[in-house]
Amino acid sequence: MNKRILIIEDEEKIARVLQLELNYEGYRTESAFNGKTGLERAESEEWDLILLDVMLPELNGIEVLRRYRKKNISTPVILLTARDAVPDKVNGLDHGANDYVTKPFEIEELLARIRACFRTSVQKGQAEGNADELTIHDLKLNLGTRDILRQGKRIELTSREFDLLVYLLHNKNQVLSRDQILSQVWGYDFVGDTNVVDVYIRYLRKKIDYPFDMQLIHTYRGVGYSLKEPL
Repeated sequence: MNKRILIIEDEEKIARVLQLELNYEGYRTESAFNGKTGLERAESEEWDLILLDVMLPELNGIEVLRRYRKKNISTPVILLTARDAVPDKVNGLDHGANDYVTKPFEIEELLARIRACFRTSVQKGQAEGNADELTIHDLKLNLGTRDILRQGKRIELTSREFDLLVYLLHNKNQVLSRDQILSQVWGYDFVGDTNVVDVYIRYLRKKIDYPFDMQLIHTYRGVGYSLKEPL
């Protein structure tokens, strides 16, 4: 069955161009032209992916994303952002966006990001089908409920931090390069500063390592990171 994509974009000409291009690629598409209507459509129907503009009337894209993620944590969302809207990009990723594309963009780039999101969704689905719980030492993560416990204490993570921890757990005791982490967790071939990995590793450490006596995340200078069982 052809995948369904919801386009939430207030510029109707852009939305129409996106629909034509995506339909040509075999996707089924529908559009909403403001945040309120877009959120209603997103929550009331099943979608395989959502393209979400940040600057929307009635309800901005970040707020749409925040509310949508309360009910749906699995459907991929790609943000469409202005060139200089760095805070929007960071805020969007923290609230569960899977990726973002900066306007103006080439349609080939957007199509590649969409394909990458679908590949990542398949990989996550396979992982969840293989095991509901991932563990290392005294840390437990349940893929179904998204509960994370260490020494019995509940840990709250953002969507991106959760994805990063899942990837580290699936590859525990292995040293992973920044490029590997970017490709698998961010879901596309990242072009730019790999420092984003360092930033999110730091976020993760503050929540799953620093409050506890035993360190699980280890840095290998010049190489990358590893989630390792204590010796």
